[in-house]
Amino acid sequence: MRIGVDIRSLSEPISGIGRYTLNLLELMVLDESHEWVLYSHQPIVYGQWNLKNVSVRTLSFPKWIIGHYLPWSQFILPFWTKQDNIDIFWSPAHRLPIFLSKSIASVVTIHDLVWKHAPETMRPFGKFLDSSFMPKSVKIADKVIAVSKSTAKDLYIEVPESKQKTIIIYEAGSLAFKQLIKNDNSIKKYLLFVGTLEPRKNLARLLEAYSLLPLSIKEEYSFFIVGGKGWGKDDIKSIVKNFNIKKYVKILGYLSDKDLANTYQKASLFVMPSLYEGFGLPLLEAMSFGVPVVTSNLSSMPEIVGNAAVLADPYSVDSIKEGIKKVLTDKQLRFLLSSAGLKQSKHFNWKKAAKKTLHVFADALSSKQGRNF
Repeated sequence: MRIGVDIRSLSEPISGIGRYTLNLLELMVLDESHEWVLYSHQPIVYGQWNLKNVSVRTLSFPKWIIGHYLPWSQFILPFWTKQDNIDIFWSPAHRLPIFLSKSIASVVTIHDLVWKHAPETMRPFGKFLDSSFMPKSVKIADKVIAVSKSTAKDLYIEVPESKQKTIIIYEAGSLAFKQLIKNDNSIKKYLLFVGTLEPRKNLARLLEAYSLLPLSIKEEYSFFIVGGKGWGKDDIKSIVKNFNIKKYVKILGYLSDKDLANTYQKASLFVMPSLYEGFGLPLLEAMSFGVPVVTSNLSSMPEIVGNAAVLADPYSVDSIKEGIKKVLTDKQLRFLLSSAGLKQSKHFNWKKAAKKTLHVFADALSSKQGRNF
């Protein structure tokens, strides 16, 4: 197959979709029986693509000149794929080029339906793009990949015809982390949150819950916040100041894979009470390091953590607080969660995901050729 891929998520600071794209692609391109053409509206900054069966096609203009990626993805990209004689096109991020040639098979990955289930947590323009283009993309795609049963269920309700062509393929933890851990015997006890700092991550309630913990717990366990700045009116520093927990909270910002791996490794507890997640990759990453987890009792999160976490109501500050307190005050529970997390994380594997994704591509191409015939 000659496969085209939208890899614009690898042209900017890497987030969840970027990690998904990178981890899958780095494995799939090793199959030299296929040719790959990788597309972006900006130069790529992640991944090593200097293989004989891989070519990269990007624009070289600075972002301030070319503006938003939307015109590129909907008008330039379809032209490029036709020019490059692509057999199948894959979008790892929710939206296909609507004007993609009908002779090209297509696959789209759907990570979540935030625009439907938590629209108040999105930027207005992002909400507009997903609500406008995602259903259309699912309808025109030959195959659809959903990253969890929860996401697939949400998708079936929104686009009923998707049920016949959707395949669930789970994500996995970062392939790079295990090679990046350094030996560090320093003893620091801290709670950890990892994620983009935006309303959907529910940080305001999480910080309030932390502030209400007994003083003895806050004195023993600091709270580290890792993640790039997203959007929204919540100013994390102001919230920390208002709850009088500045001395206990450390805002680390965006971390390199090396620093993130070491931060996960030494955490006492991982906390992520999001309002909605299509998968929740940081949960899996934390479990792969044997870190106990407190997370939300809704959307995909119970599916991903299994019995390896304490579940809380993300809309209840008291529920979040009690979940954290329960784990931190029970050594036996921490041990059980740690062991269960390590076991649960082994169910998720990028090599398996890459193999399944290539099968989906082949099925999509076969389906397209059958209809054309």
